[in-house]
Amino acid sequence: MMELYQIISIFIGTITIIMCILRFRDGQMSLGMLLLWILIWFVIIFISIFPNTTNYFALYTGIGRGLDFALILGILLSFYLIFKMYTKIEIIEEELTELVRELAIQQNNIKKDNKKDKDISKKNIK
Repeated sequence: MMELYQIISIFIGTITIIMCILRFRDGQMSLGMLLLWILIWFVIIFISIFPNTTNYFALYTGIGRGLDFALILGILLSFYLIFKMYTKIEIIEEELTELVRELAIQQNNIKKDNKKDKDISKKNIK
């Protein structure tokens, strides 16, 4: 018989996989991130259905208990995702800085052109 946490984990995992696929289909997620998230949620579903498998992985990797293995894996995955987010933010900041620079140059050129036009208009009026 399945425990309540298993049912909840399977339900949440399935819903999240569907949401990831929909986001990918709408162009809001890259293929790499889709595959990563699907893999993560399948692992969560698998571990929910067969919780003793973490004990085997823990013994194989030299970690004492299955729960310790799952926590260490979760922390490592969290650090990886934080690193990916950090690098993406850095790229966006650089692109934003470049865009602001280009806009400032364009606005400065427009102001110069408007000033020249006004000066020419004043000379023509006199």
